[in-house]
Amino acid sequence: MDDPELNLLRQQRLQQMQGGDPEQQKAKEEQMAAQEEIKNSMLSQLLDQNARARLNTLKLSKPDKAQMVEGMIIRMAQMGQIGGKLDDASLVKLLESLNQQMPRSGSTVKFDRRRAALDSDDDDDYGI
Repeated sequence: MDDPELNLLRQQRLQQMQGGDPEQQKAKEEQMAAQEEIKNSMLSQLLDQNARARLNTLKLSKPDKAQMVEGMIIRMAQMGQIGGKLDDASLVKLLESLNQQMPRSGSTVKFDRRRAALDSDDDDDYGI
């Protein structure tokens, strides 16, 4: 009942539904890796070691913001706005100006004092 040709057709149809040819996916992955390598080499030429470390730290905590900053640094270099390597202080200034331009996120922390008041420190929980 399990025909090898039928299984092959099922696998091909499943691959088409999941995003196409595996060779095309491999080519896309290779292209993305090449673009990432080019970006990293440009950033290593544009940033000194301390600035690069700060950008990597930012990438760990806020990857979308770090990606935006990387793109901005590369565009600035392509337009000739960056003369030499950016040091850490210059990167901090750039990040501060970017923070002023961007709106704050809407996330807030709310503390419910009523719920916290249910457990009073005055209570004797030890039964003494």
